[in-house]
Amino acid sequence: MVSSTRQSFLRLAFAWVPVLLAVLHVVGVVRLGALEWVDSLIYDTRLRATMPQTMDPRIVIVDVDEKSLSEVGQWPWPRHRLARITDELFDRQRVAVLGFDVVFAEPDATSPRHALEGLAARELAHLPALAEQVRQLTVQLDHDQLFAKALANRPVVLGHYFTSDRDGRKSGQLPPPAMSKADLQGKGGGFVRWTGYGANIPELAAAVRSGGYFNAITDSDGLVRAVPLVSQYGGEYFQSLALAVFRELMGSTTLAPGFPPSRFLPTGYQGLESIVVQQGDRSLPLPVDQRVSSLVPYRGLGGPKGGSFQYVSAADVLHGRLAPEALKGKVVLFGTTAPGLLDLRATPVGTAYPGVEVHANLISGFLDGNVPTTPDYALGYELVVVLVSGLLLALLLPRLPAARAIGLSLGMLLAVTGLNLWLYTSHGLALPLASALFMIVAAFVMNMSHGYFAESRSKRELAQLFGTYVPPELVDEMVKDPDSYTMQARARELTVVFCDMRGFTRLAETMTPEQLQTVLNQIFSRMTEVIRRYRGTIDKYMGDCVMAFWGAPLASPDHAAQAVQAALEMTEAMRDINASFRARGWPEVGVGIGINTGSMLVGDMGSNIRRSYTVIGDAVNLGSRLEALSRVYGVDVVAGEATRRQAPQFHWQELGRVVVKGRAEAVRAYTPLGVRTEVPNPDLQQELAVWDGFLKAYRAQDWEKCDIHLLNLQRMRPASALYAYYANCVAQQRVLPPDPAWDGTLRPTDK
Repeated sequence: MVSSTRQSFLRLAFAWVPVLLAVLHVVGVVRLGALEWVDSLIYDTRLRATMPQTMDPRIVIVDVDEKSLSEVGQWPWPRHRLARITDELFDRQRVAVLGFDVVFAEPDATSPRHALEGLAARELAHLPALAEQVRQLTVQLDHDQLFAKALANRPVVLGHYFTSDRDGRKSGQLPPPAMSKADLQGKGGGFVRWTGYGANIPELAAAVRSGGYFNAITDSDGLVRAVPLVSQYGGEYFQSLALAVFRELMGSTTLAPGFPPSRFLPTGYQGLESIVVQQGDRSLPLPVDQRVSSLVPYRGLGGPKGGSFQYVSAADVLHGRLAPEALKGKVVLFGTTAPGLLDLRATPVGTAYPGVEVHANLISGFLDGNVPTTPDYALGYELVVVLVSGLLLALLLPRLPAARAIGLSLGMLLAVTGLNLWLYTSHGLALPLASALFMIVAAFVMNMSHGYFAESRSKRELAQLFGTYVPPELVDEMVKDPDSYTMQARARELTVVFCDMRGFTRLAETMTPEQLQTVLNQIFSRMTEVIRRYRGTIDKYMGDCVMAFWGAPLASPDHAAQAVQAALEMTEAMRDINASFRARGWPEVGVGIGINTGSMLVGDMGSNIRRSYTVIGDAVNLGSRLEALSRVYGVDVVAGEATRRQAPQFHWQELGRVVVKGRAEAVRAYTPLGVRTEVPNPDLQQELAVWDGFLKAYRAQDWEKCDIHLLNLQRMRPASALYAYYANCVAQQRVLPPDPAWDGTLRPTDK
């Protein structure tokens, strides 16, 4: 069998394999896509479980919905209508900030100015007064000018977008950058870089103070979980729409990069931990990840029915259907949810989520100060969790039984999951968890798998060694500590049993060899069942005798009592077998059982040609001699003094003192009369008391008292062969001359 040291080493090595894999994944040497997917799934589940699912009354979405398209017409609308909406929102509704989640990349082709200028230059060129009149009415006739006028000097943020196509196409005019390269102090920062853009026409871009891009980050599974707060284009740094609206709401602010304390950073570290919004002496850090992005703190399901934000139809605003100041002081985002306008996103909380609401959630998070983030030290945290939990599992799992190993693994899973959830809910830290969960589960599975296969191998090896001697249920117990069981001979205190058939020769004379084989197999099978039931080890079958022992290879403190109980049940089994023999007209078979307890050598013994797991020693020989005494005393079971002493739970009847062959000193022989019960048996107690009186009189050669005692005993148990034997002994001693040295010890002449 595999040595204990090697087993321990293999189990320890198995426990470290998942730790190593998890560490390689964390540091990026071997990226496991499945773990990244699980981390995303965990984040989404955690996000949905902790969403407030309440409405934020501070933010309103003016929605170009299907109702608006039905009433006003297809999008894009003429910009004089957008000018009317803007005037309505600021003049009559008195909103705080207006952000457009749309881009006006081309001039409004519906402006009357273009048509009138064409007429004045061609068909009506003969009317010079017309051309002059058109020039004087440029603002009134140009929808873009009307819209620009409505935007001017108001807290409005126009949206634009960036692209990363190879052509680097550009259109429109970008707003001023939010940060300069000098602000970064020569550090890279991990910004998302773009190569092209689509922005608003110059007239509109020049009319507003601020602008922001509405790009989000789409992960590999197609879901939008984060928005880059600041991105890089052409060496300059631009802000997102949500950040621009938030800054416009706060008033006059500037942006600055937030670097973590240098004492915590490795040499050459370039990352940011926040984007800092500064207003005078006040500083508000907005946490960002390694991509200078913020995770979107979704409040709930999206859309007008989602309940996170108030939706107002753009048609209702355009036609003045809202009560005056119904939106007073609110942040308004102008966007589209109509399916044909293609501003729906797949997010962790919905597959058709309005893009404008992504920015609304982020603004809401800025206002509440609860924007979650994956900090720059997430890798270090993940590595520490994996190593600490992995070290504990690697050291403890190989030493624990299955039940405790399950408890430890479940406890570790709950601990790392609870810590991760607490950091998210209390501190807004979205930290990775999948690698730690994978490591814990894999360590447990591999440890249990190794234990299972090692146990199976040990069980097979033990079964090969002991399977023909030991019951399978004992092998199951032995396999828990296989190194404690070997075939090497060693001295131990055991109990041995010899069971011999009485009258088997007479039975054999009435049967053919085939019938005799069948009967013998039936008897031995029944005896073996009893021996195995009481955890005995079959030593050998010898003709019509079976030899077994208790206490090896599996140690048992009750080996003597188990052997006695087995012997009593074997006698009962023979009575059942004899009942079937009588029904067939066959002669009955008796049984004689000898039991002895003592020190004996147990192990693999024999020659180079044939060996067996057996016991030898003086105590074994005595057991064989005691079995022979069952014929003399006429009882089924004869046990030695040591067996009686170690099995006090039985009623014992002393048979007498005997000097067996090979021994100079006499031994006491006993027979068990059954298990002691809580309720005393007065008849049995009286019989044993009379029997003790008989033995004293017998050894004192007081034959008159012996006769009296035997008369009472035979009346109590008329069919007792023991009492008949001693009645014959008393009769023989009466006719012999008195011998002062005689003490009643039996000295048989045979074995």
